[in-house]
Amino acid sequence: MGGMGNKGSKGGKAAGFDLGTEINASLVVFLVALPLCIGVAVASGVPAELGIVSGVIGGLVVGAIRGSTLQVSGPAAGLAALVAETVAENGVAVLGVIVLFSGILQIVLGLIRLGRMFQAISLAVVQGMLAGIGLPLMVSQLYPMSDAKAPGTPIENMAGLPGLFSAVLADPQMMIAVGLGVVTIVLSFLWKKVPAPLGKAPAPLVAVGLGCAVAALPGVEVKTLQVGNLAAAIQFPGAEQFAGLADPAILTSILTFTVIASAESLFTAAAVDRMHSGPRTQYNTELIAQGTGNAVAGLLGALPITAVVARSSANVQAGAKTRLSRTLHGLWLLAFALLLPVVLALIPISVLAGVLVHSGWKLFAPDEFPKMWKQDRGEFVVMTVTTLVIVATALLEGVIVGLVAGIVLAALRMSRTVIRQHLEEDTAKVVMAGNATFLRLPQVIEALENAAAAGKPRIRLDLTGVTHLDHACRNQVEEFTAQQRKLGLRVELLMPGPASPPKAPAAPPVEPQPAAFPGPGAEWFYLDTRPMPDGYADSSSLVR
Repeated sequence: MGGMGNKGSKGGKAAGFDLGTEINASLVVFLVALPLCIGVAVASGVPAELGIVSGVIGGLVVGAIRGSTLQVSGPAAGLAALVAETVAENGVAVLGVIVLFSGILQIVLGLIRLGRMFQAISLAVVQGMLAGIGLPLMVSQLYPMSDAKAPGTPIENMAGLPGLFSAVLADPQMMIAVGLGVVTIVLSFLWKKVPAPLGKAPAPLVAVGLGCAVAALPGVEVKTLQVGNLAAAIQFPGAEQFAGLADPAILTSILTFTVIASAESLFTAAAVDRMHSGPRTQYNTELIAQGTGNAVAGLLGALPITAVVARSSANVQAGAKTRLSRTLHGLWLLAFALLLPVVLALIPISVLAGVLVHSGWKLFAPDEFPKMWKQDRGEFVVMTVTTLVIVATALLEGVIVGLVAGIVLAALRMSRTVIRQHLEEDTAKVVMAGNATFLRLPQVIEALENAAAAGKPRIRLDLTGVTHLDHACRNQVEEFTAQQRKLGLRVELLMPGPASPPKAPAAPPVEPQPAAFPGPGAEWFYLDTRPMPDGYADSSSLVR
């Protein structure tokens, strides 16, 4: 029997599957996901039940589809502000339509194999996007952490902090709520240092337990979670909601949700792949899985779904090897919400806000800014601009500005033009090399103007070292040449041309060629053959 047991163990190990480990990992993920699902729903301005519905879908639907083996999906803190804004403007019912069509669009992107497209986005833009999501999230959650209501936009929330601080100092119950939130944040940062076995319990769950205990004390009147029936919270979109697709603002929201949810999920997949040595993520398949989850969530009127780093890392650290753990965690969420809803009503709102403040801090990742400054100051500018624009305006605008800034930075770095200018007796010479694009047009114009201002009767422009000459620079050089020749100056222009393949040696020419002619790489050579002005020696003796 011992031999049979060893054989079975060995076979199970070879397959990377252990049912007990998978179940244990699923319970760990469930305990991490429960407060996050509820907290994200509250921060998004929707009933807490919808957060659990999205968590269940993230487990049972997305988790069951092949794509990424170990990453876990559910309602994400990164989309909370965007969802809250959408709900405030259009209502919860319209949210379902937006999420539904975002999911359909994700499926289409996966089917046409554009999943890896999101990997081409500059890391500075990604980090700036996450920071731009995290900072407003932290600030907005300071209000529910104090049992107060946030004013609105990130700028308004920041401006209202002094007033919030004064209100907390004047209200003992608000001070208790803040205390619970602060304890939650401290636990979230320090709990990983607590030794086992106590330290194996998820920090958010410990904070929720402490918060429930304090909220139950006599004289404590902090706000707690209001939970209703899970099935009653589900709202299927109707004809009136689908009619909103004619609104450009709704279409813009669909596009925004699609881009952000897809990017966050696939970036998380790349991060989770670095945490383990198991099967790598199939990006297109994972995008289809995320789209399927969002389509189902949209049909049920629930929150949008993305892959989430906190749950995914908990899954990996718990020893999961297959999709079973992430799928089962959705089952535990469903069972808890159906069988123990009364427990949810004991959770203080301030504790959930504290959990999200910690999540916002991890998204903001302030250490990344000085690190980026040391590594690449150009990328630091892109990252900072992305963050500031998101905070000042909105997520989509900030990401677009960040992408444009990243493209401009890349174009500037690719467009490196070396321009040398010098004077030789009667000739002003300009020699260019590198990539001459419109981004370097000011330097090109300056060099040409300096050559013209030198007062020499002859100008020689040598561009044979230019590897790429775009239309703007070519047009500027040719216009300058024509203008100067009209003024009576002799202008010699050597232009770059496509490299020609080596040819077999030919017989020597009958007449020797002048040494001043360009090499075989030149496209054409404009030589001004008009006589020199009086007072200058013959031009042939001055060619270098």
